[in-house]
Amino acid sequence: MAVICPTVTAFDPHEYRKQMERLQPFAKRVHIDLMDGEFAPTKSPGLDKVWWPEEFTADIHLMYRRPMDEMGQLLKLKPSLVVIHAEAEVNYTDFAAKLHQAGIEAGLAILRNTPVESVVNIMRSFDHALVFSGDLGRHGGQADLSLLAKVRAIRENYSASEIEISWDGGITDQNASQLVEAGVDVLNVGGFIQNAEQPQEAYQKLLGVVD
Repeated sequence: MAVICPTVTAFDPHEYRKQMERLQPFAKRVHIDLMDGEFAPTKSPGLDKVWWPEEFTADIHLMYRRPMDEMGQLLKLKPSLVVIHAEAEVNYTDFAAKLHQAGIEAGLAILRNTPVESVVNIMRSFDHALVFSGDLGRHGGQADLSLLAKVRAIRENYSASEIEISWDGGITDQNASQLVEAGVDVLNVGGFIQNAEQPQEAYQKLLGVVD
């Protein structure tokens, strides 16, 4: 069964807390978007301001130009997963190895215009692949379902036991089942949950769609 993973995308500590507390009554796994204002056009609170309820499984999506600069703080936080971008300036193998040594899984995200073929060998060092269909550092956007070809290309090279595939951007109750049928394991859901009048109802609706 696919996992519904609500996202937190905030631009100040107050909004971060508000979004995290909105999810606390029902979420089990949370996807935390962090932006440096350089790789992504928006800026989030820094890693020193990041926290989550202890019962959560936390994934950090690091939309940073130079993610290795944050390694010390990442190891201190010890999330379940850290996702960096294939388009970042980093030694991918070294980054993943340092996370693995600390018992943290490593993920690689690819933007809309990055072909899977250019990073498929790099993915060998990673546990998780994120197909990004949204707008960097923002909730909302439209799901570009033509990018499902990337999901299929990843799965052709790596089995489900080798790599977990997630999707980020524009997920709603109208397209969630199509994403799962195409091979997406984790649905990182932002605006559909965070902007809902009843976030828990939106979450449950998605669970009903993908169950």
